[in-house]
Amino acid sequence: MLSQELKAQIFKLPPSDRLALIAAIVESLQNTTAVQADRSRAIRRMKGLLKTEQPAPTDDEVAVMLEERRAEKYLQ
Repeated sequence: MLSQELKAQIFKLPPSDRLALIAAIVESLQNTTAVQADRSRAIRRMKGLLKTEQPAPTDDEVAVMLEERRAEKYLQ
């Protein structure tokens, strides 16, 4: 439904139904904001768990770790 058509339909509603529609829209927006805030908070906590005092491994070190893991997994 186009915006103009939607507006026309809304104006046809009785005032009590329009207020109920407003309440439903506000509620849906509050739920969306709460979910996004929870998700952002969880991401910040996860980033904190990943922090370490050690520098990140180099590409060569990662390659060695992967090779060791594959050897453990497939050669034993």
